[in-house]
Amino acid sequence: MSQRLLETGPGLAPLSRTERYVAPSAGHNPEHRDAPDGREQGIAERTPQPVPEAVKPSSFTRFSGLLRLPSLILALAVLATVIAWAIIPSVFTPYDAINGTLLDRLQPPSAAHPFGTDNLGRDTLARFIYGSQTTLLASGLAVVIALGTGALLGLLAGYLRGFVDEAIMRFMDVILAIPALLLSLTIITGLGFGTLNIAIAVGLASTAAFARIMRSQVLSVATAGYIEAAKLSGARWPSIIFRQVLPAAITPVLALAAIEFGAAVLAISALSFLGFGAPPPQPEWGALISEGRDYLQAAWWLTTLPGLVIVAVVLSTARLSRWLQDRGDRS
Repeated sequence: MSQRLLETGPGLAPLSRTERYVAPSAGHNPEHRDAPDGREQGIAERTPQPVPEAVKPSSFTRFSGLLRLPSLILALAVLATVIAWAIIPSVFTPYDAINGTLLDRLQPPSAAHPFGTDNLGRDTLARFIYGSQTTLLASGLAVVIALGTGALLGLLAGYLRGFVDEAIMRFMDVILAIPALLLSLTIITGLGFGTLNIAIAVGLASTAAFARIMRSQVLSVATAGYIEAAKLSGARWPSIIFRQVLPAAITPVLALAAIEFGAAVLAISALSFLGFGAPPPQPEWGALISEGRDYLQAAWWLTTLPGLVIVAVVLSTARLSRWLQDRGDRS
């Protein structure tokens, strides 16, 4: 653009090189014809061009972003499969989990029996599928107990502070100092054998982790402006804790619950392996591995294949927990 276009007419303020104006129609110079880009020279706008607003991601965009995480998709598929086993086991296997045929004993994996058969001719996959009801239910109950008890204690410790905080957290330190499996065995000794008692023992042994995470989140939230405003407005502390503090501090605790579910599966399977779970012939994941350890040389599939599924479930819960934690950090 020529220097003449940058000059100003009478009564007009000087314009920089980046500003353009609409030239007056009077005295229009015929030399100012169309510019090479197809616009008439000297004709422009003082109003800046509007900046396009950021486009919000649609549901399809979020779903396609989820598809770019194949490890998460695989983890969700594994968890969905075992949950479906626990809810409707008869859909996934035609065999009975209790009774078998002795003529089919110790059959290797095949199309008819993908996990082979045990020493009594029972389908191992069928027993594992039906055993998922007991193991997953006990693991879920253990996580609920640990989450409820630990979150409540952490809320009280982080909000009330002082003597209450010291008493609760020193007790949590004692629990953390004892190995979880040993503490669970101690509780089971007092409660007795059985899957329900195992779930209670594992849940109580996992309380300390939830309490510490919740306390740290409450300490960071309790000094927020809206919490102080709620105090000044005369709200009671139970109302502030459960209506204001808890919703703001619960996200990391839920991420911990996902990974603790995998830890509960391992702990309950280990205790069932030791014989503290449901009595035979009720199927249970740990008990299945315990039954197959006497046949390791002749029938390796009795322990190897159920063990691999347990490992896959634990790794899937860990992957889901990491994804939940990442989403919580971004929100």
